Amino acid sequence: MTRTLMLAGHSKLPRGMAARDIYETLTITAEIDAKYGVIIEACCTLATPHAQVYLNQLLKGFSLNEGIDPIICAIDLGYHGKAKDALIAACRDLYHHYLELQPEKEPNLAAK
Repeated sequence: MTRTLMLAGHSKLPRGMAARDIYETLTITAEIDAKYGVIIEACCTLATPHAQVYLNQLLKGFSLNEGIDPIICAIDLGYHGKAKDALIAACRDLYHHYLELQPEKEPNLAAK
Protein backbone atom coordinates (compact mmCIF):
# COMPACT_ATOMS: atom_id res chain seq x y z
CA MET A 1 0.00 0.00 0.00
CA THR A 2 1.23 3.47 -0.85
CA ARG A 3 1.71 5.96 2.01
CA THR A 4 0.32 8.97 0.16
CA LEU A 5 -2.14 9.68 -2.62
CA MET A 6 -2.05 12.46 -5.21
CA LEU A 7 -5.51 13.73 -6.11
CA ALA A 8 -6.80 16.61 -8.21
CA GLY A 9 -10.02 18.57 -8.28
CA HIS A 10 -11.14 20.86 -11.09
CA SER A 11 -13.64 23.69 -11.61
CA LYS A 12 -14.29 26.54 -14.02
CA LEU A 13 -12.79 29.94 -13.26
CA PRO A 14 -15.04 33.00 -13.28
CA ARG A 15 -14.59 35.66 -15.94
CA GLY A 16 -12.37 38.61 -15.16
CA MET A 17 -9.67 36.64 -13.34
CA ALA A 18 -5.99 36.85 -14.25
CA ALA A 19 -5.66 33.07 -14.02
CA ARG A 20 -8.41 32.65 -16.61
CA ASP A 21 -6.12 34.30 -19.17
CA ILE A 22 -3.82 31.31 -18.69
CA TYR A 23 -6.22 28.50 -17.74
CA GLU A 24 -9.91 27.90 -18.39
CA THR A 25 -10.19 25.81 -15.25
CA LEU A 26 -8.89 25.93 -11.71
CA THR A 27 -7.07 22.83 -10.55
CA ILE A 28 -6.23 21.94 -6.97
CA THR A 29 -3.84 19.07 -6.40
CA ALA A 30 -3.23 17.58 -2.99
CA GLU A 31 -0.91 14.99 -1.54
CA ILE A 32 -2.95 13.09 1.03
CA ASP A 33 -1.91 10.63 3.72
CA ALA A 34 -3.48 7.35 2.55
CA LYS A 35 -4.26 6.08 6.05
CA TYR A 36 -5.67 9.18 7.76
CA GLY A 37 -6.81 11.29 4.79
CA VAL A 38 -4.79 14.30 5.98
CA ILE A 39 -3.74 16.87 3.37
CA ILE A 40 0.06 17.02 3.48
CA GLU A 41 0.58 19.54 0.67
CA ALA A 42 -1.75 21.32 -1.73
CA CYS A 43 -1.21 23.38 -4.85
CA CYS A 44 -3.49 25.25 -7.23
CA THR A 45 -3.46 27.11 -10.52
CA LEU A 46 -4.30 30.54 -9.09
CA ALA A 47 -2.26 33.20 -10.90
CA THR A 48 -0.05 34.49 -8.07
CA PRO A 49 2.48 32.51 -6.06
CA HIS A 50 1.20 34.27 -2.93
CA ALA A 51 -2.33 32.90 -3.47
CA GLN A 52 -0.90 29.44 -4.17
CA VAL A 53 1.11 29.47 -0.93
CA TYR A 54 -1.89 30.78 1.01
CA LEU A 55 -4.13 27.98 -0.26
CA ASN A 56 -1.48 25.37 0.64
CA GLN A 57 -1.25 26.73 4.18
CA LEU A 58 -5.04 26.91 4.45
CA LEU A 59 -5.66 23.29 3.37
CA LYS A 60 -2.66 21.62 4.99
CA GLY A 61 -3.62 19.48 7.99
CA PHE A 62 -7.31 18.95 7.21
CA SER A 63 -8.45 15.34 7.10
CA LEU A 64 -10.75 14.31 4.26
CA ASN A 65 -11.94 11.53 6.57
CA GLU A 66 -13.79 14.27 8.50
CA GLY A 67 -15.68 15.42 5.40
CA ILE A 68 -15.47 18.44 3.16
CA ASP A 69 -17.40 20.91 5.35
CA PRO A 70 -14.41 22.04 7.49
CA ILE A 71 -12.41 22.76 4.33
CA ILE A 72 -15.24 24.71 2.72
CA CYS A 73 -15.68 26.70 5.92
CA ALA A 74 -11.95 27.54 6.02
CA ILE A 75 -12.00 28.74 2.41
CA ASP A 76 -15.20 30.70 2.97
CA LEU A 77 -13.77 32.44 6.04
CA GLY A 78 -10.22 32.94 4.78
CA TYR A 79 -10.27 33.50 1.02
CA HIS A 80 -11.98 36.62 -0.29
CA GLY A 81 -11.02 36.68 -3.95
CA LYS A 82 -13.06 36.16 -7.12
CA ALA A 83 -12.03 32.50 -7.24
CA LYS A 84 -13.72 31.54 -3.93
CA ASP A 85 -16.57 29.60 -5.54
CA ALA A 86 -14.18 27.92 -7.98
CA LEU A 87 -11.87 26.91 -5.11
CA ILE A 88 -14.79 25.41 -3.21
CA ALA A 89 -16.01 23.55 -6.31
CA ALA A 90 -12.51 22.19 -7.00
CA CYS A 91 -12.23 21.02 -3.37
CA ARG A 92 -15.61 19.27 -3.67
CA ASP A 93 -14.38 17.57 -6.85
CA LEU A 94 -11.14 16.49 -5.14
CA TYR A 95 -13.16 15.17 -2.19
CA HIS A 96 -15.42 13.24 -4.57
CA HIS A 97 -12.35 11.56 -6.09
CA TYR A 98 -11.09 10.74 -2.59
CA LEU A 99 -14.42 9.08 -1.73
CA GLU A 100 -14.22 6.98 -4.89
CA LEU A 101 -11.04 5.47 -3.44
CA GLN A 102 -12.73 4.91 -0.06
CA PRO A 103 -15.79 2.71 -0.84
CA GLU A 104 -16.59 2.13 2.84
CA LYS A 105 -17.05 5.86 3.55
CA GLU A 106 -20.41 7.58 3.15
CA PRO A 107 -20.27 10.81 1.13
CA ASN A 108 -20.76 14.02 3.09
CA LEU A 109 -23.95 15.75 1.93
CA ALA A 110 -22.07 18.98 1.19
CA ALA A 111 -19.93 17.14 -1.37
CA LYS A 112 -22.86 16.66 -3.75
